[in-house]
Amino acid sequence: MNFLNKMKNRYTVKKYNPQGKISEKQIEELKEILNLSPSSINSQPWNFIFVNDPELKKQLGNKSYFNKAKVLDSSHVIVFQVIKNIENFEKQIEENLPEGSVNYYRTMVKPKGETAIKSWLGHQVYLSLGVLLSACAAMGIDSTPMEGIEPEGYDAVLNNEKYETLFAVAIGERDETDTNQPQFNPKKRLNAEKVIVEA
Repeated sequence: MNFLNKMKNRYTVKKYNPQGKISEKQIEELKEILNLSPSSINSQPWNFIFVNDPELKKQLGNKSYFNKAKVLDSSHVIVFQVIKNIENFEKQIEENLPEGSVNYYRTMVKPKGETAIKSWLGHQVYLSLGVLLSACAAMGIDSTPMEGIEPEGYDAVLNNEKYETLFAVAIGERDETDTNQPQFNPKKRLNAEKVIVEA
């Protein structure tokens, strides 16, 4: 099946099969794919935590509102985090990026102030979300992106001092009775002519 058809068939899973487990080989592939995600100036202000420990998933589930069952029944939860401290980020890029990239940040991003910097950093993490969802579709892994979580609660559970949670993705195997499957709930999108134009 080509990638277009895989994207036509992917959907946001609402109910997982608790017995459905993603192989360690596929998990390692997803880790490498996420590490290869693009970001502006190759800034990489992110951290990805793969959670499959039942106790940790239970704690995260309690901080996931209506997504609790997805967290508990999925094979893994991937938590997407962004670097907290702007000074730490600046140190990271100064140590790892060429001068031209650092100068772009200094002249185009930093002068806009802390709020704009934080927003820009978060945008880079969202780029990696698109990469992950596409990779899951290509690999036949079901997924659920979740902003409906309590980020501060996740941070308290994961206790990562350098990064803070933005969102999470549950991955695993759909339950056969999941009513959100395209066969039960056909995919709805705006007509392409409304949102894709040639200029």
